Amino acid sequence: MIQASPTAPEFLVMPDGRTLAYHRLDGRGDAMAPGVVFLGGFKSDMEGTKALALENWARARERAFLRFDYTGHGQSSGDFLDGCIGAWARDASDAIAALTAGPVILVGSSMGGWISLLLARASAATGGRVVGLATIAAAPDFTADGMEPAFTAAQCEEMAATGRIELPSEYSDAPYVITRRLIEDGRDHLVLRTPLDLPIPIRMMQGTADTDVPMDRALLLLDHIKSPDLRLELVKGADHRFSEPRELAILARTMDELTAAVAG
Repeated sequence: MIQASPTAPEFLVMPDGRTLAYHRLDGRGDAMAPGVVFLGGFKSDMEGTKALALENWARARERAFLRFDYTGHGQSSGDFLDGCIGAWARDASDAIAALTAGPVILVGSSMGGWISLLLARASAATGGRVVGLATIAAAPDFTADGMEPAFTAAQCEEMAATGRIELPSEYSDAPYVITRRLIEDGRDHLVLRTPLDLPIPIRMMQGTADTDVPMDRALLLLDHIKSPDLRLELVKGADHRFSEPRELAILARTMDELTAAVAG
């Protein structure tokens, strides 16, 4: 099992008072090699197995690396219930702007896959610094396509009356609290309704036993993205966590392939 970092995080304090906890590696290899940024999932944090495995991968290759907690997650400031996709995407954009230099490769897990697509789309539109993208069980548009259609009539009434509902979680005893803000903001940040032209190398990883993000979502995203170099690897039997030794080895191999593709 990969252990959490023994060192305390550093903190990025934004002008509006947000405080983002982070760990960062300074690359010591090729100064022009893109750094790697990990974007975690919904209610996840930067001490997860995949984030730490990627940090080990980056350290072994002397490559710059950043992992951080969104507001309301982990050790960053804020209340999770105040968060939404747009706010967490802003956290990611701010962290990248303040804590990285030069070109970057984004690695987005689950909800982080959605956020990485938003950042990559913005970068493509402005000639920004995102030069490569990897996703792990990406969950774009999950609020509109996964949560909303599954709400019962009673849940819709509760949401209308209280602004929140509770959903069971497979990952903890505490339920997920889903807010009206999360749902409404999600509709403003969809990526599957309009063309998604990303002129960068992209690698997608998806487990066939993932019950949170079914395999057909990965196939839909594969078909939707326009990229000159896009590949999807389906891993038989892997679940949504994608954190067993076999999957972590696939992640490391994929990152080696992606960084080589980015280098040209």
